[in-house]
Amino acid sequence: MAWESNLLPLRLPARRQANEVESRNMRIFLIGVACVGKTTIGANLADLLGYKFFDLDHEIEAFFGTSIERLQNQHLTSYSFRAEASQALRHLLARKDSANSVTALPPSGLMDNYWKVIKKTPQSAIVVLQDTPQNILKRITFYDIDSRQIQRELTDRDKFLYLEEIRRDIAYYRRSYKRAHIVVDIAGWSPGEASLSIKDLLMRAPGPLHRTGAQGCTALL
Repeated sequence: MAWESNLLPLRLPARRQANEVESRNMRIFLIGVACVGKTTIGANLADLLGYKFFDLDHEIEAFFGTSIERLQNQHLTSYSFRAEASQALRHLLARKDSANSVTALPPSGLMDNYWKVIKKTPQSAIVVLQDTPQNILKRITFYDIDSRQIQRELTDRDKFLYLEEIRRDIAYYRRSYKRAHIVVDIAGWSPGEASLSIKDLLMRAPGPLHRTGAQGCTALL
């Protein structure tokens, strides 16, 4: 693994040792396109750090008492949806139990109203997860309007169309993801390996990485 940074130049060791988790009093935000692995890796990372784990989609549904899709259907634009949904993010970050936490953000989590909240969050670190469209497609999951998981068999035509949609999403969100501190390419890594790598990067950084509107460092796995 190589570490490229304008904060801390170093090369991580190939073998990782089991170290005591250093308390950083930090809110860690994970972001990436849908089905990249934020929830699984985020939960693993939270366990490694002894932090709480939150999924913002779930927090939004709990805050408004309805599913994401039903809430989206009440709005004419994605912007107006995020304007309202950002209330749930603000509420979450005001809670004491989120002081040391890992939060999985939706793909648009660094845009407009979400970003207005996150950029003001002290002692925070933003981590982007990247993977190949083909790997992301393997993790694709479907839900009904009430956020209940459903099974669906994809035809070759479906797979082609979803791959194109994933590629469009990667391109669409790329600009907002430049606001992150760390970018981690998880291709070829298990969730456990990715979580350990992110933990190592965070623990080696010189304090919380909170910087408004700038990318601080890049990790290439």
